[in-house]
Amino acid sequence: MRLTDLPLRQPAYVELIDWSALSPSEGQRLREFGLCEGASVEALHRGGIFGRGPIACKVGRMTIAMRRSHAAAVTVRTGPDSLDQDRAA
Repeated sequence: MRLTDLPLRQPAYVELIDWSALSPSEGQRLREFGLCEGASVEALHRGGIFGRGPIACKVGRMTIAMRRSHAAAVTVRTGPDSLDQDRAA
C-alpha cells in the first residue's frame, strides 16, 4: 500500500521507495529525515481541502511534512509483523 493510502495513526514500515519518482534533491531530503527501507512510519494528519494536501508523518521519532507526490513514491507494509517490530524497537 502507498503511504498516501495508509490510514491515520496506523503503524507501518517502509517496504520500498521509488527513488526514480523523486528528483535527486528530493530523495536526499527524505534520506536526511530518515526515510529509507525498513524505517517505521505513521501518517498523522492530511492537510489541505479534503485531505489532499501535504501529509504529516512520523518517521522514527521525528515528525515531518511530506508532499503527496513524495508520499505516493513510498510503499509501506502493515500487519502483525509490523506491530511486533514496533514493540521491539
